Amino acid sequence: MATEIKQLYEFGPFRLDPDKLLLLRDDRPVPLPPKAFETLLVLVQHSETVVLKDDLMKSVWPDTFVEESNLAQNIFVLRKTLAETVGDHRYIVTVPGRGYRFTEKVRLVPERPDIVVESHSITRVVVDEQTDDKTSGRWWPWVGVTAIVLAAVFAAAWYQSSHQAPKLTEKDTVVIADFANTTGDPVFDGALRQGLSAQLEQSPFLNLLSDRRAAQTLALMGQPKDARLTHELAQEVCQRTAGAAVLDGSIAQVGASYLLTLRALDCSNGEALASAEAEASDKNHVLDSLGSVASAIRGKLGESLASVQKYDVRPEDVTTPSLEALKAYSLAMKERNRPGGDFAVTRQLFQRAIDLDPNFAMAYAQLGVVFVNYGQTERGVENLRKAYQLRERVSEREKFYISSHYDDMVSGDLEAARKDYELWMQLYPRDGAPVGNLGVVYFYIGDFDKLLAMTAKAEKLSGVGEHQHSANLAWCYILLNRLDEAKAIALDAQATNRDDPSFHFNLYMIDFLQHDVEGMKKEAAGLVSNPAWGHDAFQYQADIAAYGGQFTEAWEFTQRAVAAATKSDNQETAATDEADAAIREALVGNEALAKQQAKAALALFKSKGIEAMVAFASSLAGDSAGATQLSADLAKRFPHDTLVQSNYLPTIHAAGELRKGDAANAIQTLAVATPYELGITALTGGSTLYPAYMRGEAYLAAKQGPAAAAEFQKILDHPGVVQDEIIGALAHLGQGRAYVLSGDSSKARAAYQDYFKLWKDADPDVPILKRARTEYAKLQ
Repeated sequence: MATEIKQLYEFGPFRLDPDKLLLLRDDRPVPLPPKAFETLLVLVQHSETVVLKDDLMKSVWPDTFVEESNLAQNIFVLRKTLAETVGDHRYIVTVPGRGYRFTEKVRLVPERPDIVVESHSITRVVVDEQTDDKTSGRWWPWVGVTAIVLAAVFAAAWYQSSHQAPKLTEKDTVVIADFANTTGDPVFDGALRQGLSAQLEQSPFLNLLSDRRAAQTLALMGQPKDARLTHELAQEVCQRTAGAAVLDGSIAQVGASYLLTLRALDCSNGEALASAEAEASDKNHVLDSLGSVASAIRGKLGESLASVQKYDVRPEDVTTPSLEALKAYSLAMKERNRPGGDFAVTRQLFQRAIDLDPNFAMAYAQLGVVFVNYGQTERGVENLRKAYQLRERVSEREKFYISSHYDDMVSGDLEAARKDYELWMQLYPRDGAPVGNLGVVYFYIGDFDKLLAMTAKAEKLSGVGEHQHSANLAWCYILLNRLDEAKAIALDAQATNRDDPSFHFNLYMIDFLQHDVEGMKKEAAGLVSNPAWGHDAFQYQADIAAYGGQFTEAWEFTQRAVAAATKSDNQETAATDEADAAIREALVGNEALAKQQAKAALALFKSKGIEAMVAFASSLAGDSAGATQLSADLAKRFPHDTLVQSNYLPTIHAAGELRKGDAANAIQTLAVATPYELGITALTGGSTLYPAYMRGEAYLAAKQGPAAAAEFQKILDHPGVVQDEIIGALAHLGQGRAYVLSGDSSKARAAYQDYFKLWKDADPDVPILKRARTEYAKLQ
């Protein structure tokens, strides 16, 4: 009987033997893990056709459920193996959304039993040159067998090492310790930890403990909040936060070279989980080596090879090639994340990082956000624009950070910002930053239930404990008029020695809404001396004085606020305070003073917010030319800004139309603002429910009493949103006037009386108060 000749698959220089699970090139074995070999076999058997991902996975793992990343890793191994062997030729191509196609033509060829498989890559056999042919002939069959066995052993070992159970899961928290620095060079202190954090933050897999959470835990341990996370402290922080591992790094100098070592240690018992090391030839290449150990440790801790490769931007692009700039940046981040951190110090350190490296994208972005948060929006916008221009030189996560904040704070396109944050959340589901910032978008558009949900979720992702809630969460409860819950958070913060000025502002506003005058005085006294926030305390007092009709006192507090802001080099906030005062004066009929303060605001500073406020004040006060010029400039410069187009401009235009007596057009103009009228912006005035207030005034002018009453009721139904804005008091007067139009004298008298009660200590010569008294007298 004739012996059946076995068929092999041949393509290019390769030959595939299905029975022996062997890939050959020029009759030499090419090592492959078993599952990678099986994947190649399926593709070869269906060459030049598309093999669907699902079909491929069922063939390779017939009785096992595996993640698609396993298949992607096999494809990567095959491409790398084949390409390294024959150059840049592509044998396997991806068909997006479907699967893979083997592009090379495959031939079936008979096995050649006369061929002995050699190996020059697996082992090396040294033969004495004086050995005769007969002796030599006895060696080579054994060499072939040895090569095959070693190839199989190598493949099995590779497979086992690359398919070990992950050291960590995506839910495990990792604490990064400060590097042990034995070089004597202080530039590495802090900088290497910051650089490593930036590298590891690229990973969608790793869940890093935030610096803020680490600082809070250190405080609970009785340690300074900015203490260096030594090995011992990091281990305890990890245990207290229920973390899984500590990343413990060190740097040492060996001659001119530097050795970086990174170990992952189980924080419960200190046992080593993984380690990586790299050598830098000199100081200038230390950051490159840092990137190498970061990439290596990610894979060893369980992140897929495909993920590591996709999200692995060079350190010089993720941060900076300058160690000195990175050092300044790390100090700035530490100060920024410290509860009650010093704004001036933070700003100076970020600026130093930029001075050292003018292409440091994330330093611009972080500085921009800091400026915006402290009310200096134009400086913030300038830095965020620069970061946006450099966004192609950063990691994927940092690109999300820069693009989303650009849409949020520069272009003002809240829909684009919302999409940015949602995509960021999808890719990095354990990152609290996009969740919290999505909440800010809801803050702007007035969806406070979602704001609360996002803020609470962000805190949960950050590992915030029962007594560590933020002032932002307290503000959420204030906006929803859940004052007891807000107060509990603020008082708890003080009880646990978290003396952040933000909590004092929480309590100040809660005291105002609960009519606790003594409480307000106590909180204000503790705030006015703060160099970063004192001007805000004065402005709060100005708003509250005006809320009670005391405009002389309000003017005095405004001037103190302006002086304090100017002293701290914050002309933009000073101008905002003047513009806010102009709106107040215009609303109550002090038109000459309103125009004067509007002019003073523009002389101090010009920005989007200030121009919008001055335009509104000018429109209310009858300066139609000034209002038209400013609103036209806003419309041209901010065509995609959601709040400019859907809140500010309609409100400004409606005020002008009412001055002309065109109530119907004012009502129509304000229709576009309805979805955003609850939104709170960076403006001190001219925003919160002002569209509803102007709509109420327009309905009054149109003699539509019930419609006007409904608009003013919106304001009264949201005290936590309106807070100390003067329209909260004037809404009672508006309702009284609306009920007069509706013929309900009883309700009208009650509404007027509510207004007079709020203004019992008001300045007697305020125009709107004088008119109100005349109107009320007619009801008697």
